[in-house]
Amino acid sequence: MNHRTLGNVGAVSEVGYGSWQIGSDWGDVSESEAVAAVEAARDAGIDFFDTADVYGDGRSEQILGDVLERDIASDDVTVATKAGRRLDPHVADGYDEANLRRFVDRSRENLGVETLDLVQLHCPPTDVYYRPETFDALETLVDEGRIARYGVSVERVEEGLKAIAYPGVESVQIIFNPLRQRPAELFLDEAAARDVGVICRVPLASGLLTGALSRDTEFAGDDHRNYNREGDAFDVGETFAGVPYEVGLDAADALAERVDAVAADPTDATGDGLSLPQLSLRWILDHDAVSTVIPGSTTPAHVRSNAAASELAPLDEADREAVADVYDEFVREHVHQRW
Repeated sequence: MNHRTLGNVGAVSEVGYGSWQIGSDWGDVSESEAVAAVEAARDAGIDFFDTADVYGDGRSEQILGDVLERDIASDDVTVATKAGRRLDPHVADGYDEANLRRFVDRSRENLGVETLDLVQLHCPPTDVYYRPETFDALETLVDEGRIARYGVSVERVEEGLKAIAYPGVESVQIIFNPLRQRPAELFLDEAAARDVGVICRVPLASGLLTGALSRDTEFAGDDHRNYNREGDAFDVGETFAGVPYEVGLDAADALAERVDAVAADPTDATGDGLSLPQLSLRWILDHDAVSTVIPGSTTPAHVRSNAAASELAPLDEADREAVADVYDEFVREHVHQRW
């Protein structure tokens, strides 16, 4: 497993583990399945784990805290959590010092730590980025020893660009994958210029880029890929990266054809066993400004396969052109200017 620098947080595994799935919103996941997935991640060399206080109302944090207790105590892992989505209503005025302290203290208890490694504002309303007092509050929590560093998780590129103007912001978490390419136009360069870490979430577009979904796939009622396709519960960009499902399937099929062609070509250095999700993860990691990518899974074999993308050779020009062509043909019109 290779490592990269995440702002002033330090070195983290370039493939991390996103733990939304072990909390909620992905159908029924037993505790034993969640524990096995986290253990598989550690065994694969992953030492960066991303969670949030609302994933299963704290369930994800609690499982990570229990399974990683020794690694957390010895500073062998970095656990990033998020705060803010517990607000009801979820409005900019709620991102004040009192609420953030309350959310942070709850996460400290869930994870079993005195100081949280990294706290990210959890996709707050855009107006929050124009409230310096919110970032002053985070500085206060650092001074109090409740958190070590802070960052933001954003929906839109513009929010990320605004956030990195605050000197204390160490990281920006953003959706970036072969079906959501706009961050590569400006944001990644700006983040790198300021030494701000970039955490890439939804790297496999909610499963579209695994090649395992089809038009006949049925999702459970409590799976966001069922109930949030139109953005009824939260930003639609979090579900299938905002790509209409059928369009996403067509795009994934087109990329899969490229994967098959690469695997069949013995002269291609990235071929011979490259899977669609590994192609997608490698495409993300080939952007130097990316600090870590956080695929989530509850299947240990998938977790290990995702982690293995760290050791793959960079994609060649033909692969990159293929990803660009698929994006332009199928996806760009649906997502590029929206986020």
